[in-house]
Amino acid sequence: MSFSPITLPIFSQLLEPDGIAPSQNFEESGELICSQIPDVQIRAKVRFIIGEIVRFKLGGDDEVRKLSKYWRAELSPRIEGEEADIFVSGFEDDEGLTDLASEAPIIRLVNHLFARSLDLNSSDIHFEPNEIHLDIRCRVDGIMTRIERLPVRIHTAVASRLKLMAKLDIGEKRLPQDGRINYKIGSKQLDMRVSTLPGVHGESIVLRILDRSDTSVDLAQLGMPQNVLKHYRNIITQPHGMILITGPTGSGKTTTLYATLEKINSEKQKIITVEDPVEYQLEGITQIQANASIGLNFAAGLRSIVRQDPDVLMVGEIRDHETAEISIESALTGHLVFSTLHTNDAAGAVTRLQDMGVEGYLISSSLLAIQAQRLVRRVCTDCAELVDLNQDEATVLGVPIEICPKVKRGSGCESCAHTGYRGRVGLYELLMMSDAIRHHIANDSDANVIRDQAVAEGMQTLREDAIEKLKNGLTTPEEVVRVTRSA
Repeated sequence: MSFSPITLPIFSQLLEPDGIAPSQNFEESGELICSQIPDVQIRAKVRFIIGEIVRFKLGGDDEVRKLSKYWRAELSPRIEGEEADIFVSGFEDDEGLTDLASEAPIIRLVNHLFARSLDLNSSDIHFEPNEIHLDIRCRVDGIMTRIERLPVRIHTAVASRLKLMAKLDIGEKRLPQDGRINYKIGSKQLDMRVSTLPGVHGESIVLRILDRSDTSVDLAQLGMPQNVLKHYRNIITQPHGMILITGPTGSGKTTTLYATLEKINSEKQKIITVEDPVEYQLEGITQIQANASIGLNFAAGLRSIVRQDPDVLMVGEIRDHETAEISIESALTGHLVFSTLHTNDAAGAVTRLQDMGVEGYLISSSLLAIQAQRLVRRVCTDCAELVDLNQDEATVLGVPIEICPKVKRGSGCESCAHTGYRGRVGLYELLMMSDAIRHHIANDSDANVIRDQAVAEGMQTLREDAIEKLKNGLTTPEEVVRVTRSA
């Protein structure tokens, strides 16, 4: 074995937290001394990062500490000139940063983290430096999970690698930056949005993972109740009007919109979208990337779209009065318009539009339906067990225990990373326009009045849909309470 002067310090930093240190003749023997032999996962991680066959030898805590000190002292005189400045001062030099980001162990480490996150079906990877550690956490089924903890000294190298891959300014650490990484792992082509944010202990970096190989989603796969799916399919075939999808960030709104556009897409219709960002590219649909820095916001994009003779418009989000006004005007002049809002329930979308300054009569005239949605974690099918619902849980859920005496819970297994959950399923609340509801909207009625009217007309609320999915063994009481408590 032979390693460059920068590579071996990286090894030392990576291995030290695990109670592992290179032996004194590591460069020739490839022997690692351990205070206790690590488990299979740690051994695989070490071998993957080093990229060589290594041997693990049991040693005492004192021996590991002595070897760690030995390597710190031994490596200092080896790293001379510019390389010494790079390693000791925080890698401020751009050329040194690029060299470090191109080191084999750093490349392997980043690839290892990508592979781990993909195995977990993560939607995001977070690189979070603090005073002592660099924590790597993934958002799995909407919940943050830590997958690695490294010494914070390795952060500069990892951050430089990510910024190099995203074609960002590798030396700029004072300002936020945004970029994209196209990365192929196996047969999967990933498109990752990269966001950097300066922090006290270094840049926080977040990657949003978009799997290009998994872009086609059918409406029937989203988990809509059959009666909701039937009405929704009918509404989206209307020739004109506006349909809103509401919910907090991460509730699957974009997935629902893309599945909808896939359903109605045909050669007989012109469909144009304006999005920020364009998450997936849909065949046969013209998609516009909004860019506020050059004046191409949602409102400006919409103004241009309507001159392109479209049949169907999709606006990524209604954020202001101008976008709302143009969207409604388009719906009233013969276009089918889809968009999203961030509200807790369907009726709240009406209030949000009113708060933006849109007149009630315009809202009532243009709206076809509002669908609120959430995502709850699914019980892992490999380790699901049927258990009794206790009285306390029934009380919190607000249902008689006789309604749902048995529920399913996952005991934890390899398939679900011992969480008891694998994947997510949607909860849906579809508010369809009726004469009575239009009357309430036109008269600027409170959202609660609109909601009560919709319930009286048969609308199933988010909580009611969640209870149905609980009864069907798809989720757990904890998930129902966690996701629908604000609905």
